[in-house]
Amino acid sequence: MNINQFNNIFFIGVAGTGMSAIAQYLQGIGKNVCGSDRYFMPDIVNETKVKLEAEGIQCFLQDGSGITGKTDLIVVSTAIEDTVLEVQKAKQLDIPILRRSQVLALIAESKKTIAVGGTSGKSTTSAMIFDILEHAGLEPSIISGAGLTSIIREGKIGNAKVGKGEWLVIEADESDGSIVQYHPEIGLLLNIDKDHQEIDELMQIFGTFRDNTKEIFITNQSNRLAQKLSTNAENDFAVDNSIKAGFVGADFVQNGLEIQFCVNGTTIKMNTVGRHNMENALASIAVVNRLGVSFQTCADALIHYEGIYRRHQIIGEKKGILLIDDYAHNPAKCAASISACQPIAPKVIAWFQPHGYGPTRFLRKDFVEEIAAVLRPEDEIWMSEIFYAGGTAVKDISAKDLIEDIKHLGKNAYFVDDRNQLVEALKPHFEKQTVLLLMGARDPGLETFSKEVFEKL
Repeated sequence: MNINQFNNIFFIGVAGTGMSAIAQYLQGIGKNVCGSDRYFMPDIVNETKVKLEAEGIQCFLQDGSGITGKTDLIVVSTAIEDTVLEVQKAKQLDIPILRRSQVLALIAESKKTIAVGGTSGKSTTSAMIFDILEHAGLEPSIISGAGLTSIIREGKIGNAKVGKGEWLVIEADESDGSIVQYHPEIGLLLNIDKDHQEIDELMQIFGTFRDNTKEIFITNQSNRLAQKLSTNAENDFAVDNSIKAGFVGADFVQNGLEIQFCVNGTTIKMNTVGRHNMENALASIAVVNRLGVSFQTCADALIHYEGIYRRHQIIGEKKGILLIDDYAHNPAKCAASISACQPIAPKVIAWFQPHGYGPTRFLRKDFVEEIAAVLRPEDEIWMSEIFYAGGTAVKDISAKDLIEDIKHLGKNAYFVDDRNQLVEALKPHFEKQTVLLLMGARDPGLETFSKEVFEKL
């Protein structure tokens, strides 16, 4: 198959972050793209729908009306089951049906591709690579899992852009195993931590990703598991001077909402937080330097880096409380997110909404250990009940179980079943200088929840 075979493409579930990114990209290269979503309702304004239609992507209710005899490809996400009416109609019309990842793989084959893989940091690092390449005048394209603030400011969703250059930056997702479908010119492996799968399975998946990379494979020498898949340390990056790598970060400092560090003698300053973002920036520099971009150009680009949507996004400050919203949703991400906020204020109150009963059960021990390990004596962790997206699930675990486990380790841990009661419950716990960190993923309601919290502060 070749992406050029298809001209009239219909997306079932087009409002999803991964789906909307590919839909916008295909529309941007001249395809006729349409789509539907269960979140599209008659006479109700949907912001994603408005922005897709502004790009020329016609949107339909999920009733089959958008699929016609002219449709030559149907794209579905992993959340779309065969019982969905539109899938059945597509089969009756004998229209090819491909998964989102399969379409992304076809797109990647049509361009020179940089594929960003790893358990954590894919969206952020993809955005950094894109911003540096843009600043360097290489006019890249991007298909991302999160909206870049620099693109959102243009009134777009922000997770895709078509450039005139030869390079395409994509996120390569391991959670559904689709990362093995890509054959990029440059493969980047940020880290390997327990998330959706056991470590042995992750090592096999990322090993295939490495083997499928055509030209340069870059990995994190500071991550014990990722380091095992290295092909050439000179291409790799590290955050420790004692580790041999081609790109080494040193002298990390965080002052409030800014970080500074050195890489191979060049000072990098960024308006972001956390040592993990030094790692992401190092990874980005390792990639773009192989394309001829100088360290100084990287520094000039990264000082203007604006971040991505719901990644340590500052919502505002009120009554001495700084509210930050973050997409963190696995143990390593939650721990890193809390740590990144600690230099900002003497107290961090972190709230987390786990998603999915299976994933929460699978990661219970890891969540408890990693979150407890980073909490200072004055810090607190709060959780609300697990987000349930529907379908079949054994509901034999609660977020309260995780909170009780963390309490047993001597940490300040609290459970509030209904997140709408969170602010009232928190008010007696606020100090004069406090960071309130909201963490969670997959629940579309989290986007408005942070604004509601800020209004109630």
